[in-house]
Amino acid sequence: MIRGLYTSGWSMLALNKKMDVIANNMANVNTAGYKKDTVIFEAFPEILTKRINDTASSLNPSGRIGSMELSGDVGEVFTYYRQGQLIRTDNTFDLAIRDSGTAFFTLQSLDENGNAREYYTRDGQFSLNSGGRLVSSEGYGVMGENGPVLLKGDSFSVMEDGTIIQDGEAVDRLLIKDFANPGTLRKIGSNLAAATAETVEKDFDGTVEQGFYEQSNVDIVREMVDMITVMRAYEANQKMIQAHDSTLERAVNEVGNIR
Repeated sequence: MIRGLYTSGWSMLALNKKMDVIANNMANVNTAGYKKDTVIFEAFPEILTKRINDTASSLNPSGRIGSMELSGDVGEVFTYYRQGQLIRTDNTFDLAIRDSGTAFFTLQSLDENGNAREYYTRDGQFSLNSGGRLVSSEGYGVMGENGPVLLKGDSFSVMEDGTIIQDGEAVDRLLIKDFANPGTLRKIGSNLAAATAETVEKDFDGTVEQGFYEQSNVDIVREMVDMITVMRAYEANQKMIQAHDSTLERAVNEVGNIR
């Protein structure tokens, strides 16, 4: 009886986590370059069940009842890095990566200790700050192969390989990082990802498009369907808890009652 309560309760906790992820996807449906997350469930580890203070039975002196699984649990939050739709804006500062869902623009920021850190994003809606530095929408510096990209005004062009042309000369080339296993990247917020010890780079084989930006790869209809499914599963577990509670109440108050 108590096992049923634990099973339904744990399932509700796992479903609550999935609902949080779905809500975050829906909130970022219009965020440029955002990559959809999904929750992967796994079986709860089996546990050995034993009777407590009841091992005197000659038929089962060990007191072991058997093994059981309480419920499903959240195994990981998986990110889909497939490319979103490219939207044409003809804005000089809008850049997008085409034909590669595993490549990213490289940004640089300072951590709490003042050390430069590299981050990666698919959001190519850049701008020029007062110092002539190309920056992201959050103010992070866009990196080129020669360091932070510095420009003299907004008249420039970007070639398919990321080379930046200004006043007829190549001033730098965008530092595009492509990864063989993007699933090892860790999201850190602000539409940024950071590399981990397992992240492996590979040669960039896509192209850079100027005057375009990449939409989120979230399918809002799919997310709505998933949200309804999660809500129904949550409600089913809720009803199971109520049923178990009602049965336990009868067991406590009526079993053994002599009339």
